[in-house]
Amino acid sequence: MSESDDQNTPWTHQPYGSGPGEPDRSPQEPPRQPEQAQPPAYPTNPYGDPQAGPGQPYQQPYAQPGYPQQGYGQGYAQGYAQPFPSAPNHPSANTALVLGIVALGGGFVCGLPILAGPFAWYVGAKVKREIDAEPMRYGGRGEANAGMILGIVATSLLALAVLTIVVVIAIAAGTSV
Repeated sequence: MSESDDQNTPWTHQPYGSGPGEPDRSPQEPPRQPEQAQPPAYPTNPYGDPQAGPGQPYQQPYAQPGYPQQGYGQGYAQGYAQPFPSAPNHPSANTALVLGIVALGGGFVCGLPILAGPFAWYVGAKVKREIDAEPMRYGGRGEANAGMILGIVATSLLALAVLTIVVVIAIAAGTSV
């Protein structure tokens, strides 16, 4: 390598002891690592704070009255209230949902569980009325509503199936005479 090539080649790509200003080292001695900059003790704003300048620590532009300015590592929970406890689910809310799922899902599988559709509709509507009457006492309106809707769909399919059977029997009775 010529002298000009040594100056243009980074020190990590040069053989031991051939770089300009590098002392001779034996192959057993590992090459020196460049010194890394120490991270700042506090986070900096990489985009630059208009008031502090680029690379300077980020500062909130103003503090809100009544709230101390907080840094990293400090808790934020002291200024927030606990969430309002929700009311427990109505005892029959899940029953309406399960009846609706059984009626619709079982109706497609083997047909007979579709008879639970009207019960799911009735129980779901009853539970929704009770929850609406006392919203602070009962929760679970979503489960009751889903059970009622599944019960309506299952009841509609049951009515359609019964109507189809009646029409088929009527056509069969009319053509056999």
